[in-house]
Amino acid sequence: MSRIDDLIAEYCPDGVKHQTLGEIGEFIRGNGIQKRDFQDSGFGCIHYGQIYTYYGLFADHTKSFIDPNLAEKRKKAYKGDLVIATTSENEEDVCKACAWLGEEPIAISGDAYIFRHHQNPKYISYCFQSELFQSQKKKYITGTKVLRVNGDAMAKIHVPVPPLPVQEEIVRILDSFSSLEAELEAELEAELEARRKQYEYYRDQLIRDCPSVRWIPLSEISGNCDKSRKPIKKEKRIAGKTPYYGASGVVDHVDGFTHEGDYLLLSEDGANLLARSMPIAYQISGRNWINNHAHVLRIENANLRQLVEMYLNSISLEPYITKGAQPKLTKQRMETIVVPVPSEDDLSRIVEMLTKFYALTTSLTDGLPAEIEARRKQYEYYRDRLLSFDELAV
Repeated sequence: MSRIDDLIAEYCPDGVKHQTLGEIGEFIRGNGIQKRDFQDSGFGCIHYGQIYTYYGLFADHTKSFIDPNLAEKRKKAYKGDLVIATTSENEEDVCKACAWLGEEPIAISGDAYIFRHHQNPKYISYCFQSELFQSQKKKYITGTKVLRVNGDAMAKIHVPVPPLPVQEEIVRILDSFSSLEAELEAELEAELEARRKQYEYYRDQLIRDCPSVRWIPLSEISGNCDKSRKPIKKEKRIAGKTPYYGASGVVDHVDGFTHEGDYLLLSEDGANLLARSMPIAYQISGRNWINNHAHVLRIENANLRQLVEMYLNSISLEPYITKGAQPKLTKQRMETIVVPVPSEDDLSRIVEMLTKFYALTTSLTDGLPAEIEARRKQYEYYRDRLLSFDELAV
């Protein structure tokens, strides 16, 4: 038997009690910290937006600080508390949690909750990641453009609560697995980045050597069709055949459509604008329903549309992105992005050559993202297995 099997046999042979988060702790809402309050030193604080962009599952130091006098009136997390971001523009990030392991208390902003409890903090943070938690939270999400879950709703979510020795062993196993997974993922990411740089070098050389290339803002080569976008609340979507697009591609299928024809979509918001773990620009055709998280551009010339798609997916848009709680590419900034526009003869040649080179690069790199995803799935599988217990009969 493994160590975890021994502990389960010793401490909970008849099953593990499942309890609501409200039964094992309390939720305290953060308050009143703005980014303009940040300073280089002082009283540590966490702004809810940083939970998406900076913090992992655990932290023992803060990125930001506020004046100690301001901190006196702010809600605080203490060692062992969870800090939870409860507002997001996508379903996946809502209720992302970070266990505070630092010795000193820290101030917490609004749109975040503190979860105070007496369990192993890392264990509870892992529970917030689990499929069991994620499947329950979905029914408590409210809002359309801004999604949120409040403390009263989170208090209703059930988690398994084994004795502390069992929790500690689960944490030890998952910490070890996470460390190994992170090392392997870093190696794969480095190889993927090398392939991207190779493609970017060839792309830049091809465009630089073309005498007919002009650099033109998107606003001058495309029509913006954002006004026709229309979000649908998840509970009101009717399963259909029409792809329903958001910032990162198809998120559902619905009846009806908002756009018909050939368009280029460009992500408007979300962490992927900076992380670039997947394309942010993609072509669509036919009938599609597009929500308010993707810009809709009409570029009549098919070759130019393809060149713009490849170009936007291979450059950093960071200079154009606003750095709020969630990265955002506004319509005004998006339209100022300059893209290469060759003559028609050169355009066909460049698109053909870039497409071939992109296909070659992609054939070499397709396996890398797939391997990264496989590692993540493997980790998620073992995490959820470790967090699954026979429920103690009442």
